[in-house]
This record gives sequence, structure tokens and C-alpha cells, in this order.
Amino acid sequence: MDLAFSRRARSGPAKDVILLADQDRSRWDRLLIRRGLAALGRGNGMARKRGVPPGRYALQAAIAAVHAMAATPEDTDWRRITGLYAVLAQRFASPVIELNRAVAVSRVHGPAAALELVDTLVAAGTLDTYHLRHAVRGDLLAQLGRHAEASAAFTRAAELTGNSAEQALLLDRAAACARDAGRN
Repeated sequence: MDLAFSRRARSGPAKDVILLADQDRSRWDRLLIRRGLAALGRGNGMARKRGVPPGRYALQAAIAAVHAMAATPEDTDWRRITGLYAVLAQRFASPVIELNRAVAVSRVHGPAAALELVDTLVAAGTLDTYHLRHAVRGDLLAQLGRHAEASAAFTRAAELTGNSAEQALLLDRAAACARDAGRN
């Protein structure tokens, strides 16, 4: 199960990107969500009976399920998501999983704790050309009030993406951070 259930809610009329936290969840396809949750439950039940730990896709589906079950962004169980990412990172380590885990950590432990995780990826030279690493870092820096650095990170993310809608969103965020940096 992925966040395909939210496809209609992920973009506006002008095909602009709508972030997960800003999506109208009433537009999510509840039938697909119910089907996905049922399939996840059946698969997990069969795996438990066989004594098999959840695999990569089951863990990713469980993360998507936590998002899907939250009626509002504020209702999201970020502690559960953080725990699922910790298991995923332990069993199937990858820089992208670590980046996603950092986002979850930011919701539970704050942006400074998450920035430490992202900066570990930066120091390792990991995901240097992955636009979302720069976007996540920009978001964390903005939350910490480090607007000039956030603007630079969003600008770099925009340079790296090939998606024009994402690029527009990232450039808008870079400009907003640059304005905020000028006010300080």
C-alpha cells in the first residue's frame, strides 16, 4: 500500500504540488484505503503464523497505513511511524530510508534532532544529487529559523528536480525563506 490513495489530493487545479500536511484528506479514496488495510492485515496475519518478520514492503505499507488512518495531519501517530522507520532502517538500511526516518523524527523529537540525522547523510556525501534530501534539510532549517540556509537548500533542491511542479513549490519556499532571512 502506498500513498496512491491520495493521488487526487496531491495536486491542485494548476497541477501544483500539495504537501501531505496540506492535503484535503476527504479527497482520499477511502475504498482503496480500506482495501489496502485489509490486504495488509491479511498479509501480516499470514506472516505472523509462519513466524516471518515483516519485510521491507510490509513495513512501508504499515507506515502508509498509519498516514491513511489519520483523519487529519494532526492525528497522525508519528511515534508509530518513527518506530516503523527505525525497524525499516535497522533491517533494510538505506540513505533514503534514513532521510524518511529523519522526517518522522522531526515530528516526534523536533527539527534539531532530525537535522542531525540529515547532516550525517550530508557529511557522508550521501544523496548529494537527490533533491528531497535538500528539500527536507531546507524544511528543517526553516523550522529552526535558519532561513538563509533554508533558502539555499530549497534552491538546490529545485535545481535538482526534473519535475516542474516540484520545482515551483521549492522555489516558492526558497523565496519565502529568503524574505524571512531579510527580516531578521
